[in-house]
Amino acid sequence: MNISIGNDHAGVDLKEAIISHLGQKGHELHNHGTNNEDSVDYADFIHPVAQDVGKKKSDVGIIICGSGNGAAMTANKHQNIRAALCWSAEISKLSRQHNDANILSIPARFVNLEQALEMVDLFISTPFEGGRHQKRIEKIPCK
Repeated sequence: MNISIGNDHAGVDLKEAIISHLGQKGHELHNHGTNNEDSVDYADFIHPVAQDVGKKKSDVGIIICGSGNGAAMTANKHQNIRAALCWSAEISKLSRQHNDANILSIPARFVNLEQALEMVDLFISTPFEGGRHQKRIEKIPCK
């Protein structure tokens, strides 16, 4: 799977661990995040992920900031992006099954590494159920 990842200064450690974890599984990764803990503006590192996913250069995206909120809000400004802020494995799985989320937003300050990796694994392996959820997805974009 082709995956884009972006983070701000709060997500450096999680990003590095996720890249290592997914790389060992053979996924192709595009790192748009910062690589140090110097304060940065999250939007500068999230927009490229959303652009990759929106233009289908990547299958899915993973974005990380302190609360996950700013990253998700930024990504969701892009057409055809459904970034889901997740803080548990169950929410990550449901975001794919019911919402066809294509970007996982992780709150670095509120989850540990084990939780983050479980969310990532479920996010990339869970298919969208379609059916009754499809019509709901079609109502998300503003016209």
